[in-house]
Amino acid sequence: MNQEQFHAALDALRNALSFAAPADAVLSRYFRENPKLGSQNRHFIAEAVFGVMRQKFALDRICGEDNSPRRLLLAWLIRGGRNLREFEPIVSREDERAFLAGVKAFKLETLTLAERAELPEWVGSELQASGMSDDDILSLGRALSQPAPLDLRVNTLKMKREAVQAELEALGYEHSPTPYSPFGLRLAGKPAINRHTLFTEGAIEVQDEGSQLLGLLVGPKRGEMVADFCAGAGGKTLLLGMLMASSGRLYAFDVSEKRLANLKPRLARSGLSNVQPQRIESENDSRIKRLAGKLDRVLVDAPCSGMGTLRRNPDLKFRQSATSVDELNQKQTAILASAARLVKVGGRLVYATCSILPRENQGIVEAFLAAHPGFELIPANQVLKEQRVDLDTGNYLQLHPQIHGCDGFFAAVMTRKA
Repeated sequence: MNQEQFHAALDALRNALSFAAPADAVLSRYFRENPKLGSQNRHFIAEAVFGVMRQKFALDRICGEDNSPRRLLLAWLIRGGRNLREFEPIVSREDERAFLAGVKAFKLETLTLAERAELPEWVGSELQASGMSDDDILSLGRALSQPAPLDLRVNTLKMKREAVQAELEALGYEHSPTPYSPFGLRLAGKPAINRHTLFTEGAIEVQDEGSQLLGLLVGPKRGEMVADFCAGAGGKTLLLGMLMASSGRLYAFDVSEKRLANLKPRLARSGLSNVQPQRIESENDSRIKRLAGKLDRVLVDAPCSGMGTLRRNPDLKFRQSATSVDELNQKQTAILASAARLVKVGGRLVYATCSILPRENQGIVEAFLAAHPGFELIPANQVLKEQRVDLDTGNYLQLHPQIHGCDGFFAAVMTRKA
């Protein structure tokens, strides 16, 4: 670490701590505005910004009233195991030297449970109220505070997983098959895989294993009519299209033109011809009404707090609140009820989030089933067994990084009764 790296990281961190935009977007803009930064400096800056975000609850307590970006960065660096001598080019004031020594001596036992788990107090309280033990909350929070691995999904319409593995082996990339998804691969480190022909020609997509399992719960078949109700940039849409062998009809609905525009290049790479991206005004759009009762399967990957993705988006801890989740609960309820209208008798409805909060998950599903007696729950473990996936989390799919190695995901599978 040199002065240039430290001051660049501090500059980027100041921007990120405004929480006006996602941290990854802040970093992208910072790197565009500072094109002369080398790859080594960029790596240090990104690691520092995300590192402070991941540990900020503990760092705030360590820093006390003076939790300025500079103090937070210094505390994060010293907690990372750096020697006090390494700070000599950066720290000259006696009070800062004393501060660094104090960081070394800080007792983590003085932190609250939520702070030790690096979770907001309101999240810790909700998890405790749901019956999760303190040890499990700590384990979950600490796992969410670690950087995520790079998961890939093989597009089996173009290549087999074994063939992709052989190419990655030849490139010297350390990798392994994902433990549950039959078409997933997990890479060590963060190689620039998007520059490789495997990516540019559509043989692989970046997709967390948990997200891949959601597609298997939908389980679409050739020739069916299927909808991805909140398609976003289309990662799950592409997976569903692959499972359908590019046959039938697959609607990709979203209210955002920008998100659907991001799907177009991915769709072109994938080679799929059965996808119909459609922007809708709301969950009550006339296009939805015209398809009522006609679809075999509908995936509702609902807008949520994203608390299961903190490994990738640690700043979400500071950009969400109990109040914002209240608002999301209203949206989730309305979207699920509207999407359900599309499902034909005997058809399948899958509700999913990337959240660890019960009121975004079981709470929404249980209220939906109570209000819609024409639907019934299908045990998720039963559906996964039919898909030859050796994973049993009970009636619902509930994934946690400390147990399953992927992001925090939830899903419920339902069917429309005759």
